Amino acid sequence: MAQLSDDCFVPDEGLMAADAALEILESRLVSVVETDTLPLSACTGRFLAHDITAERDVPPHDNSAVDGYAVYFDDLSTDSETRLPVVGRIAAGHRLGHAPQESSALRIFTGAPVPGGHAGPDTVFMQEDCRTENDGDAEFVIVPSGITRGANRRSKGEDVSLGDTLLRTGDRLRPQDIGLAASLGISELTVFQPLKVGVMSTGDEVVDPGQPLSDGGIYDANRHALMAALSDLGCTVQDFGIVPDNMDQIAEVLRKAAHECDAIVSTAGMSVGEEDHLATILRTYGTLHFWKVAIKPGRPVAFGQIDGTAFIGLPGNPAAMMVTFLRMARPALLKLSGATHLRPRLYPVRAGFTHSKKERRREYVRVHLEDGEDGIPIARKYPRSGAGVLSSLVGSDGLVELPEEMTQLSKGTMVSFLPFTEVAR
Repeated sequence: MAQLSDDCFVPDEGLMAADAALEILESRLVSVVETDTLPLSACTGRFLAHDITAERDVPPHDNSAVDGYAVYFDDLSTDSETRLPVVGRIAAGHRLGHAPQESSALRIFTGAPVPGGHAGPDTVFMQEDCRTENDGDAEFVIVPSGITRGANRRSKGEDVSLGDTLLRTGDRLRPQDIGLAASLGISELTVFQPLKVGVMSTGDEVVDPGQPLSDGGIYDANRHALMAALSDLGCTVQDFGIVPDNMDQIAEVLRKAAHECDAIVSTAGMSVGEEDHLATILRTYGTLHFWKVAIKPGRPVAFGQIDGTAFIGLPGNPAAMMVTFLRMARPALLKLSGATHLRPRLYPVRAGFTHSKKERRREYVRVHLEDGEDGIPIARKYPRSGAGVLSSLVGSDGLVELPEEMTQLSKGTMVSFLPFTEVAR
């Protein structure tokens, strides 16, 4: 199941720019998942597999937005109250069948169709703005002056017009999208199946939580954070556990994962040390499209294929792993899942700190936000910024992205901010 075109780039041992790496992903990866047709109740969070075009108007008829009285605007006095006979009553789900005569009022309830279309009553008073009186068997309503023509009257097609394209292929379905589909009378949707992602950690020192920790050992935070992030993305996760720093064992697990999953994501083993085997394995059994990206934290991040299945290798340091997942791996996995909105939206904030960085490297600074006096949020830098400081992500609201050309950030400069909420389900 080839997922990337065969005319692959020759790996560059230098650092690749972040945008160049993302461009490779977005231009070469394609969706690899099949589709399911499911009831609306099962579609939230799934990626839509076809456009949704309205086959009817919503609402399907002119209707009242309030409980009150429908009248003809031209019957109203411009400077005093107007007294009109009430000639009928209409509730939601029922039709009067004919428009009432002019110089009269119609008792109407929220959602009830206004009879007569454009030739019928064109204005609705809220019942709390009116008073009524009886004269024998006749009922009258007294309405105030000052209302605008068309008030409290919803037109046919005001929400959705016949032929509108409302949801598009690749949209991730939210509760409001499900509601909109239901308003069109749609009871089921065709969606992409969840991407099946194999996950593994490498390293002799890595231990699963709950197990005894040996001298020199560390608990595997990366794999668990990664599996949580993948589940949040709507993926089905297959856990291949912790693999020792042994080239043959790593290769065996990778090839097994390649035949059982749609994509593979690993953490650690992507650097250039003697125990970092993943780049060599990819070159031996597959293709390494690129390796080492000019970003901080997270330089050793790789994309390639093994036995035709997309592979993403992330750094071993936990904070670097999470940053590269959000900014590099996430768009790739979205593309494989059938999504079309791949890159998250960044928001302008004001830097509340100074910062020096190297040129030709994109840098992500962990920050929390404070309210600014002028309404623009101020980003405060987290005091510890090491690539292994996972608590810095817990204590931050998101990442400030500093571009390659910048070398010195001055306090007060406007910068781009990625809130963690933007990359959460």
